[in-house]
Amino acid sequence: MSSPILEQVNAALATVNDPEIKRPITDLGMVDSVRVDDTGTVHLTVLLTVAGCPLKDTIDRDVTAAVSRVEGVTGVELELGVMSAEQRAGLKEVLSDGKAQREIPFAQPGNLTKVFAIASGKGGVGKSSVTVNLALAMAGQGLRVGVVDADIYGHSVPAMLGVADARPTQVEDLIMPVPTASGVSVISIGMLKPRRDQVVAWRGPMLDRALVQMLADVYWGDLDVLLLDLPPGTGDVAISLGQHLPGAEVVVVTTPQEAAAEVAERAGTMASMMHQRVVGVVENMSYLPCPHCAGEGKEHRLEVFGSGGGRRVADTLSARFGYDVPVLGEVPLDISLREGGDAGKPIVDSDPTAPAAMVLSRVAETLSGRSRGLAGMQLGLTPSSKF
Repeated sequence: MSSPILEQVNAALATVNDPEIKRPITDLGMVDSVRVDDTGTVHLTVLLTVAGCPLKDTIDRDVTAAVSRVEGVTGVELELGVMSAEQRAGLKEVLSDGKAQREIPFAQPGNLTKVFAIASGKGGVGKSSVTVNLALAMAGQGLRVGVVDADIYGHSVPAMLGVADARPTQVEDLIMPVPTASGVSVISIGMLKPRRDQVVAWRGPMLDRALVQMLADVYWGDLDVLLLDLPPGTGDVAISLGQHLPGAEVVVVTTPQEAAAEVAERAGTMASMMHQRVVGVVENMSYLPCPHCAGEGKEHRLEVFGSGGGRRVADTLSARFGYDVPVLGEVPLDISLREGGDAGKPIVDSDPTAPAAMVLSRVAETLSGRSRGLAGMQLGLTPSSKF
C-alpha cells in the first residue's frame, strides 16, 4: 500500500492519548508496528504498559476509531501486546524527563500548577464533598485537574468520584493517577492498599512518606490545578504539607456553629505558621432552604446549625494575618449533595442547577481565576557575586 496512507495512519495514531498518562501513544513508544496491506486493512500492534491494563478497552476503542477515519482504510486489525521490562524502563525515563526520583514537581521553581489544600479544623464538615465538587467544577472550565486524597485515615474521595474500587497502574516505580469520567485524575492511599477494607494505622514518619509518595512518585503530567483533601485538624499531614509544598494555598471549610468555627480558625492558623496563604473560607451546611416557602416563590432559610461561623473564621483570620481572607461561599444543605457523594456523581456534575452546585461552581471560578503568587515559591536564583 502507498506510503501516504501509512503516513496518515501514523498521524492518526499520534492523536490518540493514553487514558492514564494523557500523552500520545506514539510519544510513549506504545505503537510497536504498523502495516497497511493491499486491501487497505491496517495491521498494528500497540503495547500496553502492563498486563491487565484496566483501560485497555479504551485504548482499543480509541485506536480503532482514529485509524478507521483515515481515507482509504478498509479495516483495522489491532493486537494489544505488553511492554517488556526494558521498554517500561524507557517509558519511565520519558515520563520523568531523566530527573531523580522523590522530587515533588509542584515544589520546583517555575512550576505553574495552582495548588489548593482543602483543610478543616474538625471532621464531619463536608471537606471531601467540597474538594471533589471544586475539582469537577474546575474540570468543567476546561482545566486539567488532579486530586490527592491526603486524608490518610478517612480516604473517601475515590468513592465520591466513582472510582472506589479502581487501582492505579504502575510503570516501574512511577504510579499513574486514576482517571475519572469527568477528566479529573485522582490518587488516594485507599487505592494503594491491598484491600479496600484494610485499616490504615500509621504514625508521623509513615504519614509523611505516604504524602511524598502521592506527590513525587505519581506521574501527574501538566496540571493546571492540584487539590489536596487534607485530614481534619493540625496534625502530621498538615505539617508535612507545609514543609513539602510551602507555596500551596489553603481553603478552610467550616460549618456555621460556634464549635466548628473555633477549631477551623486553628486550621487556618496552622497554615499560616507553615508560611502558606489562606485564600478563603467555605461555609458548608450553611442553611436549609425552606421547602414550603420555595414553592411559594419566597426565600426562607432554616439555620439548622446556627449562623455566622464562616464569617467569624474569615474575620478572625483576616485580623490575625493582616490580609483579607474572604468567605468564598455559603453552601446550603442539599439532599442532592449527599446523594451525589454516595453515588459517586458529585452534584456539580449530576445536578448543576441545584443551589449547592451553583455556590460550589462560583467558588471554583473564584479560585481558578486567582493569579499564582510568588509566596513560598523558589525562584531558582543564585547570586553571582557579593556586593
